[in-house]
Amino acid sequence: MKKSNTIQKLTNWEHWPSAMFYLPNLPYAFYLALRAKHLTFFSATNPCIKSSGNGTESKYETILLVPEKHRPKSTLVKATTKFEDVLFAINQQQITFPLIAKPDVGFRGLLVQKIASKEELKKYLKKYPIDIIIQEFLDYENECGVFYHRNPSEHTGQISSLTLKHFLSVTGDGTSSLKELILADDRAKLYLDLFAEIHKEKLTSIPKKNKIIKLTAVGNHSKGTQFINGNHLISKKLVSTFDQLSKAIPGWYYGRVDLKYNTFEELESGTDFKILEINGIIAEPTHIYDSENYTYLKALKAIRMHWKSLFTIATTNHTDFNTPYKNPFHFLNEILVLKKYTKKIKHLSK
Repeated sequence: MKKSNTIQKLTNWEHWPSAMFYLPNLPYAFYLALRAKHLTFFSATNPCIKSSGNGTESKYETILLVPEKHRPKSTLVKATTKFEDVLFAINQQQITFPLIAKPDVGFRGLLVQKIASKEELKKYLKKYPIDIIIQEFLDYENECGVFYHRNPSEHTGQISSLTLKHFLSVTGDGTSSLKELILADDRAKLYLDLFAEIHKEKLTSIPKKNKIIKLTAVGNHSKGTQFINGNHLISKKLVSTFDQLSKAIPGWYYGRVDLKYNTFEELESGTDFKILEINGIIAEPTHIYDSENYTYLKALKAIRMHWKSLFTIATTNHTDFNTPYKNPFHFLNEILVLKKYTKKIKHLSK
């Protein structure tokens, strides 16, 4: 089965490693650096976020930049915090179970978990002694990623990527076990190890006929969530909503917003949606991973297009608004520290 899954992932570019999307574009990145006359010109893109969002920033500090209306109840738990103090902080923020726990520094859904009880939370925090964000679980019907960018000298920006997220689920037939249902689904079986861990106590159970079992609550591609190109839904009204959001977060001009909403009309008008997190300069236009409606070459082109916009924003911030470029050695050191930290938390997850 594992061999079959590996072959299927290799033959579908959607599942290829990140290097396959970025190595072919490296020459263009160096060209932009030459034009900017600085290796880390991109560090001036989002002045309000540490290093413009290179992955080393605190997700908690970043989410606090979001207007209260659009951010979930959240609290930061330091690695040394006593559990009774954790419970006190949760109560203070009026966060109830189930809730979401995730690393304050992290990406690609690493260690993100839905926690159902105090006992589960205590076990999670003991297993992962790092800074953790605890966030209310948002029971909204839909989730998507919106990639927005705006030149600092202009009042209107653009949305260049809208990714609808389809959470994997299986439907009971009254005779098959949950594991058998997963194995019978062409996409779900690719993530069998992940779902076996999440549903380890229910794998042998037989769901009732027509009962829908949602396999993951985390809207990340690496967690099995299917990304669907929703660019046809981009409208002037939606752009206007995100123009207002950008202006409400002084110093944020480029990145992908991952959010939850109930109806698209409420998202489009800005009346009701909640932002899970804002990703900065390392954000991807995730609609490119819709392999049914996109191609690998178009995906490479889309990445370059976003880098071109990043270049314009960063250099405008630098020349017109005196935003400094980060020292390349300091930037590199941050990445090395992040790499060491990522290695640590990956080890913890085993």
